[in-house]
Amino acid sequence: MTTPHYDQPVLEFWYEFGSTYSYPAAECVEAAAAEAGVRVAWRPFLLGPILASQGWRDSPFNLYPAKGRYMWRDLERRCARLGLPFRRPGTFPRNGLTAARVALVGCAEGWCPAFTRAVYRLNFVADRDIGQPEVLASVLEDLDLPAAAVLARAASPEIKEQLRGQTETAARLGIFGAPTFHVAGELFWGGDRLDDALSWTTTPRPQPQPQPQA
Repeated sequence: MTTPHYDQPVLEFWYEFGSTYSYPAAECVEAAAAEAGVRVAWRPFLLGPILASQGWRDSPFNLYPAKGRYMWRDLERRCARLGLPFRRPGTFPRNGLTAARVALVGCAEGWCPAFTRAVYRLNFVADRDIGQPEVLASVLEDLDLPAAAVLARAASPEIKEQLRGQTETAARLGIFGAPTFHVAGELFWGGDRLDDALSWTTTPRPQPQPQPQA
């Protein structure tokens, strides 16, 4: 495994385990970033509290059926273009709370990317309920990790607070959807903005225009 150079530009990859477009993004982000000479920082968070703060109690893809129909077909096309398997899950969105907590443990121990990709495949390929601890335990066991110990760590007050703080940070950054890439002070929302986000690390950066006063 290549040792990262910590003076490289950093791309923060903000993702939600229930997010559809985060699945192909998680599969592609490391290879694309490595080619661009950019280091990836994985940032699992919860989108539900951010949507709730906007008055939404469900995914906008469920609230607006036409948008949902488009999203599912678009995701099929995107996965086909990338050569990724895809199966529409029987339940959407699934609860990613415990998975996000486990991913934070993985961030500290170095296995977050592999765990994240495996959980997305269970959700969007195998149609498994990723909200169930036994499903997550199977992922951890496949990664040769001590499942019971990791799940206990994920349930600790420290990790719970860390996830709350990470979600609050996402809100402060202005993140309103997943996946979102944060690089050099700029947000790029959507998996199809990965190339733009990576380009931002090396291209001239126009300054944002002042917004008119209300």
